Formats: sequence, C-alpha cells, structure tokens
Amino acid sequence: MNKEPDIKKPSKAEAEEAVRTLIKWAGDNPNREGLLGTPDRVVRAYEEFFHGYTEDPTAVLGRTFEETSDYDEMVVLRDIRLESHCEHHMVPIIGKAHVGYLPRGRVVGISKITRVVDIFAKRLQIQEQLTVQIANAIDRVLNPLGTAVIIEAAHQCMTTRGVKKPGTITVTSRMTGAFREDIATRREFLSVIKGKSEELL
Repeated sequence: MNKEPDIKKPSKAEAEEAVRTLIKWAGDNPNREGLLGTPDRVVRAYEEFFHGYTEDPTAVLGRTFEETSDYDEMVVLRDIRLESHCEHHMVPIIGKAHVGYLPRGRVVGISKITRVVDIFAKRLQIQEQLTVQIANAIDRVLNPLGTAVIIEAAHQCMTTRGVKKPGTITVTSRMTGAFREDIATRREFLSVIKGKSEELL
C-alpha cells in the first residue's frame, strides 16, 4: 500500500463543527433538540468506522506459531463479516470476505486474519483496493506459497442513491502464488468457501 502523505488531524471540536455544517447543508437546524448531540455522536461513530487508520496489519500478522511450522495444508476463513465505507460517497459497503493461504512454515492465529480484514475495511475504500491490500499484507508478512482473497459486498452508493439497484453484489478476487498458478489449489479454495469442504475429507 502506498504511504499517504502526513495530514494534520483536526480536533474533535473542529470535526463536530463540520458535522453541524453538513446538517445545515441538508436543510436542518443543528441547534434543535433532536440534533444537539448529533455532532458528538457522529464523531465518535467515525472513530469506530475508521479505526483501521490507527492499526498496523504487519504487527498483527507478525506473531506466528512455531509449533505449527510443519503444517502445510490450506488455511481458509470464510464468511468473515465485512463493514467498510466507500471512499467516493462515504456510505457503507457491507459484505463478507473469504481468505485462504498455503503456509510456508509460518502459521498465524486465525483471529489475526480477521483483524487484518477489519483493519483495511475500517478505512475509506474501494472494494478492489481492499481485496488487494488484504492479500498483499498476508503475502508480505507470512510469505506463504499463495494467498487467496474473495470479497462479496453490497455498496450503498449503488443501492440507496445513483442507479438504485438493491440486491446487487460486487465480487472481487485476488489470487497469488499457488492459487493463481495451480488450478487444483484454486478449485479447492473455491470449494471450501462454497461450503463443500466435507467433500475434501
């Protein structure tokens, strides 16, 4: 991921004033009773929505388990709940991620994979970039034989505005190493995320 230029983060008071401006832009009065606490609530919500900017995926993936260093089968997490925000309209992207990798002597705790998904999702995103960032982080830190990431998500910039096409799901994928080069490995991953892993046992 390209390093963004340093920016000066506004104060909480400045952020709240920006919310008041948007309320006025929408045509309402930020000083009426029902909206008085809204700027504070929105700013606190933004801290939750975008906490990914404060976390380092490399540090999260850095701790691996030595006792599993001889494990050489596929590791797959499917249906990871994903909540992000579109960088073009700042409205939600809701979906799920499926992540797999083929270890090369380094296996990480499964919760760390879900945290990496969350770290990149909790930033302003486009789905294609999010997919690549997750795969690249796993490749860079774990150096596996291959990584696979598939994201299925609905974009509220399409469902609640613009073309207004509810029910539309965007699917993006990133395959590296064995998942890109070996069709059998890719098929195994796709079978697992479709819920057919029992056929492989």
